Amino acid sequence: MTTRFDPRSAEFIAHPYDAYAELRADAPVVFHEATGQWLVPRYADVSALLRDRRLGRTYTHRFGHEEFGQAPPDPAHEPFHTLNGNGLLDLEGPDHTRIRRLVAKAFTPRMVEALRPTVARLADELVTALLAEGGGDLISAVAEPLPVAVIAEMLGVPAADRHLLRPWSAAITGMFELNPSVETAERAVRACVEFSDYLRALIRERRAVPGDDLLSALIAAQEDGDALSEQELVSTCVLLLNAGHEATVNTTGNGWWALLRNPGQLALLRSDVDAHLPTAIEELMRFDTPLQMFERWVLEDIEVAGVPIPRGSELALLFGSANRDEARFADPDRLDVTRADNPHISFGAGIHYCLGAPLARLELTESFGALLRRAPNLTLLREPAWQPGYVIRGLTELLVTT
Repeated sequence: MTTRFDPRSAEFIAHPYDAYAELRADAPVVFHEATGQWLVPRYADVSALLRDRRLGRTYTHRFGHEEFGQAPPDPAHEPFHTLNGNGLLDLEGPDHTRIRRLVAKAFTPRMVEALRPTVARLADELVTALLAEGGGDLISAVAEPLPVAVIAEMLGVPAADRHLLRPWSAAITGMFELNPSVETAERAVRACVEFSDYLRALIRERRAVPGDDLLSALIAAQEDGDALSEQELVSTCVLLLNAGHEATVNTTGNGWWALLRNPGQLALLRSDVDAHLPTAIEELMRFDTPLQMFERWVLEDIEVAGVPIPRGSELALLFGSANRDEARFADPDRLDVTRADNPHISFGAGIHYCLGAPLARLELTESFGALLRRAPNLTLLREPAWQPGYVIRGLTELLVTT
């Protein structure tokens, strides 16, 4: 049934869930010729493989490219691979453990919770502006500016520079799609160079005059004389900025689109926002997760549900499918804002579990809460279109009236 799995198809991107259901019914794992990946669609397998140390986000900590049966990366893409390869998302082994421990010393739950008044104020200001206009594009008016402002505030990026962040982030994350085009790669490389140069200058400023911000805390973080190198600092900041708003932007857009086409659930949520919002946020992340696929390399021969998969293979863990698996979720294709048993995997699992999950939940709670309370007549103007990306899946815009 892999013929219906077509990440280059606009129709599939708009609604991949029927194809996922067929994949889950057909086999626990299946090789997809077009992408050269083993597709893993079932919740139990995806959850287990996220924690399996025989897999890796990279393989270069154990094997050379030729030894692993892979072509070396294009030298023209070196700025992207240097930036991405020194960030937590693509690190394995002792480097990942060391850097995550250092980042966790600076990026603490207390720091996130201290941001609540700021996040609430920013969300309220954005909703006020949307109401004053009588509506508009919910993505550009609320979903995008809130997380960008929050993570920039955390890191200490000056307000005058924050307009640079979203375009850089969008260009870089284009490289996470399957077989990015030459133009996509060129945009990503330019963004990596510009973003890195900007952050190196900001790091020099904070080394000279530390501030009360996360970047200064990351510079100061060390353990047994070990601190983050400048490249690790740059890569960590880019990851925090990219992951800190890409997922939140798309969860907001996807989530409101889900609510607006399920008016009964939206009415239930509006009837008691305080009671239902915590479970609603989790359900919206499960129902239409922005991160549809998480790729892992097979570092040694394994079996998945009895299917042998050799070293050097690439697994495509289908988060969107796992979150709709009827073997784990009751009535999974129904949006239920009161769903209590909801162990979705939208934040991943294992050592690459999303470090920013508490911040994302805080931003989503304040954003949805402000709109639910202050825009009770929020309605859709027209059905939205989807961006062309599949791995990171979101809307181009969401036009509403208040």
